[in-house]
Parts: sequence; structure tokens; C-alpha cells
Amino acid sequence: MAIKKILVVDDSPTERFALVEFLSKQGYSVVTADNGEEGVLKAKAELPDLILMDVVMPVINGYQATRTISREESTRNIPIIMTTSKDAETDKIWGMRQGAFDYMTKPLDLQELLRKIQSIG
Repeated sequence: MAIKKILVVDDSPTERFALVEFLSKQGYSVVTADNGEEGVLKAKAELPDLILMDVVMPVINGYQATRTISREESTRNIPIIMTTSKDAETDKIWGMRQGAFDYMTKPLDLQELLRKIQSIG
């Protein structure tokens, strides 16, 4: 499955802007959400090919949103890459247990992110 549409879920306008700019230039269609709850709703409505999920966010955090998305029938097959400043090994393990496909720490290496996206598609 080729990755065409990516949902970026991050409460930082700066992070969202940077990812939208980078991914759009790579030819991806990008949809955004600024918290976990909106991320879950957009995942169901937009059915993106991939989700980039921050962890520390208001309303519901990225772990909770990932768990919800990965367990819902309509969204369970959407790969989620967690993108967060939480870099402890236990954070990564917890993220993967919630249903994440991969886990990257901020600041993001955009070339590494691109390689991961291409390897999924």
C-alpha cells in the first residue's frame, strides 16, 4: 500500500507546520489535528494511510489516542509512528504496546522519517 495521505497529530503549531511543509514537498497529502481527541476523530473521518502521533498533548494523550485508533475496526490497520520528546526505553515500549508501528524521538530526523514512511509504503 503506497502512503499518500498522512495525519499529523501534534499540539505544537510549530511541529505541525514543519511536518506539513516537509511532507507536502515530498508529495504527500497532509491532514492535521492538534490533540489526541481530534486525532482519533480525524483518523476515522479521513482514513489516512499513516499517522504521526505526538505523545504529550491536551485532552487525551498520544498513547490513549494510539490505543483507541489501533483497536477501532475502521482504523486498526493504519500504521502509527509515535513522534515525541519522551525518549526513555519504557516510553517506547509503552507506545508499541498501545499499537504503534514505530517510535521516533524529537527533534525528528526528517530523512529518517522519510525512510520509515517509504519502507511502510
